Amino acid sequence: MQKTTVLHYPRLDTMLMVENTLKNARLTVSKNELMRRLPKQIMRQTLNVILDYLECKGMIMIGAKGVLWIHNESPKMKKLLEKSVDAS
Repeated sequence: MQKTTVLHYPRLDTMLMVENTLKNARLTVSKNELMRRLPKQIMRQTLNVILDYLECKGMIMIGAKGVLWIHNESPKMKKLLEKSVDAS
């Protein structure tokens, strides 16, 4: 995460809006396409702050082709990860 001066920090509803849009995208989506799919307009700097946060939390991957939602909330996946961590 890069250190820059942030003019506007996102509100919780804005962060949830971006999360839901990424979850429903199903595939890699560019930042421009993500901005178009959002129900409300947000500043690009605000979007970048949200994406940096989600990437640090391990919920998304940002690559050359765009942004991809990778977080899995499945109960089966959680059990599998817990077993694999306990086994080591």
